[in-house]
Amino acid sequence: MINKKRLIKLTQDLVKINSENPPGDERQLVAFVARTLKKMGLKHKIYTFSPKRDNILAVLKGKDRTKSLLLTPHLDTVPAGQGWHASPFSGEIRKARLYGRGATDCKVNCAVALEVLNSLIEDNFKPEHDIIFLATADEETGSLKGLIPILEKNIVRPAAALILDADEFNVIIAQKGLLHLKVSVKGRKAHGAYPERGINAIDQAVRLINILKRMKFSYSPHRLLKPPTVNIGTICGGDKVNMVADWCFFEADLRFLPGMQARLILAKVKKAFDKTKISYSLKINDVQYPYEISPKHPLVSSLKEAAQTIVKESRVKGSEGATVITFFKKKNIPAVATGYGVSGCAHITDEYVTLGNLYRGALVLERFVKMFDKKIEDRR
Repeated sequence: MINKKRLIKLTQDLVKINSENPPGDERQLVAFVARTLKKMGLKHKIYTFSPKRDNILAVLKGKDRTKSLLLTPHLDTVPAGQGWHASPFSGEIRKARLYGRGATDCKVNCAVALEVLNSLIEDNFKPEHDIIFLATADEETGSLKGLIPILEKNIVRPAAALILDADEFNVIIAQKGLLHLKVSVKGRKAHGAYPERGINAIDQAVRLINILKRMKFSYSPHRLLKPPTVNIGTICGGDKVNMVADWCFFEADLRFLPGMQARLILAKVKKAFDKTKISYSLKINDVQYPYEISPKHPLVSSLKEAAQTIVKESRVKGSEGATVITFFKKKNIPAVATGYGVSGCAHITDEYVTLGNLYRGALVLERFVKMFDKKIEDRR
């Protein structure tokens, strides 16, 4: 049985441990999770792919060890920043809200998963298949020190994955892909009083930005996602106000829909840029591919069914931003995301989670685990 008092205390304890990323150090949090698992009687393993960046895994063993369900929240948070009404690591409760950095993103989900494991063990639940708990590092800066190497090294190979990193009991079944590009432009220096004697790299970069912003991409509309977007996130150039800038770079964020291909988008961008005869170089900083899974998949139907009578609504949605569900595509592992944070609270000052979401989240997740345990199909 879910223990509400224990769950609240667990969430507070997680929030009180600083795991800001950057700088990135999950060791203290992993040590706490390890102690929590040990109290349940679960053995754990810690995986470290970069100094200070610990990941932790435990398994509630099933009768059939060949198939498994993965439950995976992340441990790191964005930096707390300034302006909080109370300490961002206090776990303070006011008016049925638990405050702190990571309360919604994503320590609520880590606490819920741990409490569900504890409840299942106390109730002597014997799963048919393995239930894997995996709490990872580095999600906020790309997962290169967390989930990505874990999947690449086949440390886990579940039949299905539930990523615990969403809000309001929503079920995320589709998300956009992303292209992060760095475009560097060369110009020629001259005195600022005689700009005609030089080539202004900032002006040239602005031309390329305008081309990129006006670019039309071919795509089919998606019922859960908005059209493709282009955002210029950074721009930097020049050495001094009275000089013609001979260098400039900008970074662009392109989000694209399932059915679109990154290589074709990139080819279109390069072709348009090349026509200008501007001297530029283009570097791909990151590529993540779009993802979608059928709304009829047992992961989705089980989550919807588990939420019935516990919450008012559990909506099937798409994600405009990147979550780690895309990393499971390469391994052909069906995955969806869900979670129990508060909409609009991730990354904000005075981040919080409601105690209602926290408790109901544990009830829903426990019910889901029991339901899906009977439906697991090994699709490898």
